[in-house]
Amino acid sequence: MDIITEESNSNKSITFELIKGAMQSARQEMEALIDRTAMSPLIREKKDYYTAYFDRTGRLVASASLPLASNLIDCIVERYPVETMRAGDIYIYNDAYGSKGAVSHMPDMAFICPVFAGNQLFAFAEVWGHMLDIGGIHPGSISPDATNIFQEGIAIPPIRLITAGTVNEEVMSILLRNTRYPNIIKGDLKALMACAQLGTRRMEEIAARFGVTSVESAFEFILQQSASALRKAIKTEIPDGCYSFRDWIDSDAVTDQSYSVAVSLEKQGEHVSLDFSDSADQAVGAINFIMDETVPKYMIGVYLTRNDPAIKMNAGFSEAIGEVVRRSGSIVNPQQPAPIGMRSHTMIRVNSALFGALAQATNGRSPAASSVYVLYYLRSMYEHRNEADLCVEGLAVGFGARPDSDGLDSVYYIAQKNYPVEFAEMEFGMRIEGYGLHRDSGGPGRWRGGCGVFRDIRITSDTAMLGVRMDNVKYPAWGVAGGMSGGVGCVVVNPGTPEERQLRPLSDGNLLKKGDLLRIVTGGGGGWGSPFDRPAEQVYQDVLDGFVSVESALRDYAVILSNDIASVDETATKALRASKSRPSGMFHRNHYFNGEFQ
Repeated sequence: MDIITEESNSNKSITFELIKGAMQSARQEMEALIDRTAMSPLIREKKDYYTAYFDRTGRLVASASLPLASNLIDCIVERYPVETMRAGDIYIYNDAYGSKGAVSHMPDMAFICPVFAGNQLFAFAEVWGHMLDIGGIHPGSISPDATNIFQEGIAIPPIRLITAGTVNEEVMSILLRNTRYPNIIKGDLKALMACAQLGTRRMEEIAARFGVTSVESAFEFILQQSASALRKAIKTEIPDGCYSFRDWIDSDAVTDQSYSVAVSLEKQGEHVSLDFSDSADQAVGAINFIMDETVPKYMIGVYLTRNDPAIKMNAGFSEAIGEVVRRSGSIVNPQQPAPIGMRSHTMIRVNSALFGALAQATNGRSPAASSVYVLYYLRSMYEHRNEADLCVEGLAVGFGARPDSDGLDSVYYIAQKNYPVEFAEMEFGMRIEGYGLHRDSGGPGRWRGGCGVFRDIRITSDTAMLGVRMDNVKYPAWGVAGGMSGGVGCVVVNPGTPEERQLRPLSDGNLLKKGDLLRIVTGGGGGWGSPFDRPAEQVYQDVLDGFVSVESALRDYAVILSNDIASVDETATKALRASKSRPSGMFHRNHYFNGEFQ
């Protein structure tokens, strides 16, 4: 009898893994459809979209491993009870406050499809994509100039766009009337609707193949699999205790004030709770972040289960971690009408604050900080046209070094991409005259922080207005366990000429003219461990590969190269390193005092 039960359980596990794989394949097919059909380069080329499956209660079951809010279904079922839903329905929204941060800024338009087997609703298919423009103060909708949510475009509460397969054209006309680029937005809306419908069909096929009962049992299996793995990791990898950390955002663009994200992590046995109450008050500018409690839980879950490819990010992570406290009116729990368009500056500080707390708990056995990815909005005008070309491009930065390896070089927000040079020149009429690694931007350490990039853009339109979002200039990405901070970025117009001028790294309304050269240089990640412990030969290879300069090799790593840079002077290097004092303290960036960067 025991043997029969064991075989039965084994067969169920195999079936559940097949269902899990089928859902991931369906998601990838959804993404491929978006890539082929979307109109905006933001979605088609930059990959600013997200697909997922949820169970009938709204719990996240399958998605990309991006630590984003998972309460995407809640606001829909609050307004449309499940018993009123029908096959063929599609519900949409982009209201960040109304959805309690399910979408964390309004260009992300969410599409939700209920999935039925017969008359039984058993799942939801979801996709959201970043709309190129939804109105607001400037083309592109998100701007460092914004001081309230109404300057960031039109807010759409949860509504039924398609009822049993019939599109509500009146709603479509409202959406298209509130954008500067209606043709592009129309194409993207259709692409995202088709993606949601494809996801629905594929889930229906999975249910038809395995049976609804098996699919719903697989949902529970998948969630418990993730929850159990995370609880085990918490118990074994984080010592009991309370650990606090605070990180800083340079400014909110509107004021010169810096804002902090602070977390207190308390762990006992398998239980972890998080308290963000000591974070700064909400900002005047658009760096506020409506943080659903699942976001920091997913950040911890993805990190602690990173070495097990069978474990996927889902609501199981949320079940494994306890209370998340967010003070009302703070930068991680703002109140209307605070602007939120640049919330990524704060979201990434949530991640670095969590890593800082984990570093304290584990004696530095966690990654150093990563820089916030960089975005620019180039709105090009031509004398013979009334409409501006809009280029919204994200640029890569360096990620923090890890306890056992270098940080990743030139990464743009994990899952997204920058525009290839050929595409940018063809689509936007600009000319890219330089693109490469930002040498010396990776924080020195036994393990080097990842390097950022530089991009040189020649303005070919008659005039242009530039908005730029760059952080980690005043507060660079910190290093851990003796590793040093990453290098900082800058934005320069006409470098090396009498017309050279440096722009504020977080600003909008910068006027450019035809022939100007715009140079954007991004920052790097923090280092891990003392740079004097990095093998001299490894430093030498970094010099040859363009990651580290000869000057930095000597200054930061105490590595002396031969005059012709053909080899390492081993004897002189050993003597120099022996004479140097090593950095003290756990974290390094500017001044460190009492667990906070000042």
